[in-house]
Amino acid sequence: MPLTLFNTLGREIQAFEPREAGKVGFYGCGPTVYNYAHIGNLRAYVTHDILTRTLRRMGYEVTHVMNITDVGHLSGDNDEGDDKMVKSAEERGKSVLEVADFYTKAFFNDTERMNIIRPTVVCKATEHVGDMIALIKKIEANGFTYSAGGNLYFDISKFPSYGDLALLRLDEKKISRTEVDENKRNPYDFVLWFTKSKFENQALVWDSPWGRGYPGWHIECSAMSGKYLGEQFDIHAGGIDHVPIHHTNEIAQSEAATGKKPWVKYWVHNEFLVLDKGKMSKSAGGFLTLQSLIDKGYDALDYRYFLLGGHYRSQLQFSWDSLDGAKNARRSLTDRIKTLAEKANLSKTGPLPDGAAVDGKAPDAVYAGKAGTYLAAFDKALEDDLSTPRALAELWGLLRDAEVNPAEALPAAFDMDRVLGLNLVDAAQAKPAEDEALVQKIEALIAERAAAKKAKDFAKADGIRSSLKEKGIILEDSPTGTTWRRN
Repeated sequence: MPLTLFNTLGREIQAFEPREAGKVGFYGCGPTVYNYAHIGNLRAYVTHDILTRTLRRMGYEVTHVMNITDVGHLSGDNDEGDDKMVKSAEERGKSVLEVADFYTKAFFNDTERMNIIRPTVVCKATEHVGDMIALIKKIEANGFTYSAGGNLYFDISKFPSYGDLALLRLDEKKISRTEVDENKRNPYDFVLWFTKSKFENQALVWDSPWGRGYPGWHIECSAMSGKYLGEQFDIHAGGIDHVPIHHTNEIAQSEAATGKKPWVKYWVHNEFLVLDKGKMSKSAGGFLTLQSLIDKGYDALDYRYFLLGGHYRSQLQFSWDSLDGAKNARRSLTDRIKTLAEKANLSKTGPLPDGAAVDGKAPDAVYAGKAGTYLAAFDKALEDDLSTPRALAELWGLLRDAEVNPAEALPAAFDMDRVLGLNLVDAAQAKPAEDEALVQKIEALIAERAAAKKAKDFAKADGIRSSLKEKGIILEDSPTGTTWRRN
């Protein structure tokens, strides 16, 4: 079964066929670095990570490009509101670039803790203004622009397919020009280059053919994706909130510049993470960061596991109870992996790379049996529009199946984890973190049991074993002593 994806352009599941055999060009919208990423933002980047890992698992050479917006993003996608970067800099008493650098580092610290693979290319908007100017020149030369009030606008009336991605009916939404921008001929027109804006003494400005100013937000993605992926590429991904304006405008300006359609073959959008009061938003205040979860005692991978439990195209309800469930499930998963590793004598093999097999066997050598059946079902789940809930279920089925030899189950589980990204190899090779007081108590009971056996008080010894077993602790006797493990 080939990979299938839900393409927002057309609203249907489609078989994935790259433009060039064996290679995939993928652009994912990155962060605007004026504040910390909230946990809703991070859902998009986990989706991008799963997509990249799945494509690579299927043998594709993936070039994943992500932008860093460090200039020109207004709080309203339709050229309205405050400049997010400038406002953040003023509030913090820093320069815009200092703020951008700080939050860029914070963002990648979060993605690293979430085990999100860094994109092939990370490009900052401020370092590609020349590319944006060059692209705007092409759009202008092709007759899609007009100047008004000192700014250069994209004229959507010259682009008949405007709004196809978002299924916009432009004649049904009545907006007066003054509600948006009195210089616009059409409320849906958008700025390509600002020389006049409501912000005096704009922090970052550049010389251009239209005057000294700064680019509109939408142009950066078109310019940078084109620079690194070409005039047409395979996949563009982002949050569903980007569909009606940002991604719609990207299509218009990109295809207006090049004359090539379609600019992007597949549009992949993830749904919102929602709280009891609606979707998470920085503008509303009180948003949750990854660090706030960690401060409450959760691991970053607990949150990753939580996200994998929902399909990327479904809204996901966040609650502390649901995160507790994910934490406990991931703990059970890593404990089970550790137990299997001990049974398979994994410690004899030394450190293993992600996805490697036990005893030096190639994974394919141990997948012919029932483990291979689970792995095939896992792949089928991913091929069906990245169904991570089903993929997780296949992992659990593999690990719970007593008929699968641990030496076969482990490499298959590691192979699955090359997509899931839960660091199961680390779990297999490191003793599960235990509460120090609990460990001391167990060791004391083991010593007490040994003394009871020596005194031939077998009833007491058996009572200690049974008591620990009820708590999920299994004692294993051998000529060299007694060891314990979690059940």
